[in-house]
Amino acid sequence: MHRSLRSTSATATAVALAAGTLVALAPAPAHAAAGATLPFTSVEAESATTTGTKIGPDHTQGTHAAEASGRQAVRLNTGQRVEFTVPRAADAVNVAYSVPDGQSGALNVYVNGQKLAKTLPVTSKYSYVDTPWIAGSRTHHLYANGRMLLGQHLQAGDKVAFEAANVQVTVDVADFEQAPAPASKPSGAVAVTDKGADPSGQGDSTQAFREAIAAARGGTVWIPPGEYRITSSLNGVQDVTIRGAGHWHSVVRTSRFIDQPSSSGNVHIKDFAVIGEVTERVDSSPDNFVNGSLGPNSSVSGMWLQHLKVGLWLTGNNDNLVVENNRILDTTADGLNLNGNARGVKVRNNFLRNQGDDALAMWSLHAPDTDSSFENNTISQPNLANGIAVYGGTDITVRNNLISDTNALGSGIAISNQKFLDPFHPLAGTITVDGNTLVRTGAMNPNWNHPMGALRVDSYDSAIEAQVRITDTTITDSPYSAFEFVSGSGRGHAAKNITVDGATVRGTGTVVVQAETQGAATFRNVTATGVGAAGVYNCPYPAGSGTFTLTDGGGNSGWDSTWPDCSTWPEPGQGNPGPDPDRNLAQGRPATATGSQDVYTPGKAVDGDPNTYWESTNHAFPQSLTVDLGSAQPVRRLVLKLPPQPAWQARTQTLSVQGSRDGSAYSTVVASKEYRFDPATGNTVTIPVDADLRYLRLHVTGNTGWPAGQFSEVEAYLS
Repeated sequence: MHRSLRSTSATATAVALAAGTLVALAPAPAHAAAGATLPFTSVEAESATTTGTKIGPDHTQGTHAAEASGRQAVRLNTGQRVEFTVPRAADAVNVAYSVPDGQSGALNVYVNGQKLAKTLPVTSKYSYVDTPWIAGSRTHHLYANGRMLLGQHLQAGDKVAFEAANVQVTVDVADFEQAPAPASKPSGAVAVTDKGADPSGQGDSTQAFREAIAAARGGTVWIPPGEYRITSSLNGVQDVTIRGAGHWHSVVRTSRFIDQPSSSGNVHIKDFAVIGEVTERVDSSPDNFVNGSLGPNSSVSGMWLQHLKVGLWLTGNNDNLVVENNRILDTTADGLNLNGNARGVKVRNNFLRNQGDDALAMWSLHAPDTDSSFENNTISQPNLANGIAVYGGTDITVRNNLISDTNALGSGIAISNQKFLDPFHPLAGTITVDGNTLVRTGAMNPNWNHPMGALRVDSYDSAIEAQVRITDTTITDSPYSAFEFVSGSGRGHAAKNITVDGATVRGTGTVVVQAETQGAATFRNVTATGVGAAGVYNCPYPAGSGTFTLTDGGGNSGWDSTWPDCSTWPEPGQGNPGPDPDRNLAQGRPATATGSQDVYTPGKAVDGDPNTYWESTNHAFPQSLTVDLGSAQPVRRLVLKLPPQPAWQARTQTLSVQGSRDGSAYSTVVASKEYRFDPATGNTVTIPVDADLRYLRLHVTGNTGWPAGQFSEVEAYLS
């Protein structure tokens, strides 16, 4: 699901916090049970040895660093490598990567210095998704995952290197594991190959799967090792087990596996991969692993689901469904959505990465989701919405999940009465949010330049009458707030009956509690360190609509201050004593320009990546680039860069530096002058400045190397 917040006069922008490496996406020590128990260990590329360029950290929507795990990655030009130290016994690896839009190629693979005969293909085919019908969305879904069997057994301490063979590749993270041997055919099972399925992947196996499912009613369909192509969805699936030899060995190539509105149930799907060909998000198309219903008392386990629109979009009767031990990767929309009528459903111990909407969602459309739970799941990098979202429902549990690196339009966890459509069933009974760990979650809503907290309670379309119990939460490095209470429609519905009992907050860009609607919450044993601006922002909207009451239940510490002025929004880090003189004030800030050429947009000049750049409209001098630093800053030095590659020949740009405190009246800070950019000296120019300004403008009147203004990075410093 996607959402948009109300308009507000307050403004904020993301801050690039220092991002720690999450090895194996391990749960934080404060709540050791958070997240899934996984058969692999993840190693971040930025912690590996590389001849490439590290990018990030960044929280700016639409950048490679912001969408990366840990908000950092490694960019490899052709011939450059990143070398990982293998953390465990392994013979298989999965790599999250990105290549430039419209390009494909390969990574050469080296094991302990020896080049393998096979390469790891990389492609932009499944990336760079646009959803213009979703307000505030930009090109996103920049990464994809590629996996391979290494053909040899490695031990902890061995080295695996990836080298860009023929295309630039940004490497984010590598998952190392020992792939189990293929399972054997169960006794009495009906093999799809017995019905004519082609394990080479060349022939169409759709009819063979249908015949095997019909013949195995009450028993098991067996998918032997191989690759099978299905060209249309299966239906009428009931009272059957569909099983493969393991997802490394049995692979089904299809974008639509099961599509049926109802089933008598007792369907069990396990131990194979379904890999689709979905390259865009088309909401009217059922491009899902399961679309509709498996029926009561069913299960999905041990699956690898990739390149689909949604993993499981579940409507109809799915009572007592269990979804566990699966990997859901690279979906252009939700990973899983319980779309009403879900009773007693358990979604547990799954790994989800790179979703194009909510990773896990319950949406109580037509009927309430009831007594259902999301437990012990690990979620990384949803790039357009929330990690976990609960839209309505009765007696719902969200427990012991590990969620990291959410991007635009979402929080780590959202508990919401946003209905989207009718008939909707609002939150009711008790909503239990317990033992969850949220790392670098929360994001800037680009519709209104408004921040969203790591954990959000949202009375969007109606007051929250349910009992919302938030317990034992760990929130680390939220770019904005830790807890947000809001009525996202701007109508001021009450968010009440809330308790926050036991929370550890380590680092917030702005505040611990962001209260923006009427209502009430009680806080007990909530401790905070590294608070960016103040403990509480308490400014219900619309003005005069009511108050939000925070009750101190005892045991709270580190967040007793209140932001004093509801006419302004605290900027990330504002209020910290002694600002860091080495921090680039411009990175991640909003940037605008008088014009730009093709994809070379203004944000490329403040994204922290020297390889991307802004280029103004050609043959149209003068041109200017403006960066909003968020608040008036005593700027003393500018560093201007062009890409460091030798292909960028030396050039001289003529420019002046202008500044403003209000974005309206600008004055000249540094008079117009010629500045030479030379790749022999890093294509970098330093300009001394002595001005207090919020808006920084570079006014370019000439360039000897190209008929346009060009900057790959604009950096501003306090000293």
